[in-house]
Amino acid sequence: MSEKEKTTRGNASQFFVAGELCRRGYSAVVTLGNTPNTDILCSNIEGTKFVHIQVKTFVPGNRTCSVGLKAEKDFGKNFFWVLGGIPKPNTNTEFQYYIIPSEVMATNVREGHQRWLKTPGKNGQAHNDSAVRTVYIPPSNSGVGGFDISEYKNRWDLVENVLNT
Repeated sequence: MSEKEKTTRGNASQFFVAGELCRRGYSAVVTLGNTPNTDILCSNIEGTKFVHIQVKTFVPGNRTCSVGLKAEKDFGKNFFWVLGGIPKPNTNTEFQYYIIPSEVMATNVREGHQRWLKTPGKNGQAHNDSAVRTVYIPPSNSGVGGFDISEYKNRWDLVENVLNT
């Protein structure tokens, strides 16, 4: 995938997520990179409760989604990660969304990365640390560092609960 295609797919993913939130009756604004750690700022219609959403994009059928080092930080109960599976054009593949609370993402990505570092590589060598963090997309699951995100598929209710209580 070219860098340009990666950028446009990432932009599309943010707009699809914002569109889904608007379809559900919320006000969602794509920040276009102008807000640190927040791709979408979403509020209830009254504008009295807000959530921050970080969107990461993958192609449905791929085994993983890269989330980066900041996925290890818990940004609080009003912060969510949405892993958006955006199909390639001219396919019949469905869109996929995994809505994961920040605390869940941070704990699992941090612990999974530490397990991966401690587990010898293919030829017994030590893994080198880096800023790369990866989440496995169901049905894929790494026995070493991954956690099962299947329970978060289409869990828009997690965002709605924060905005409605």
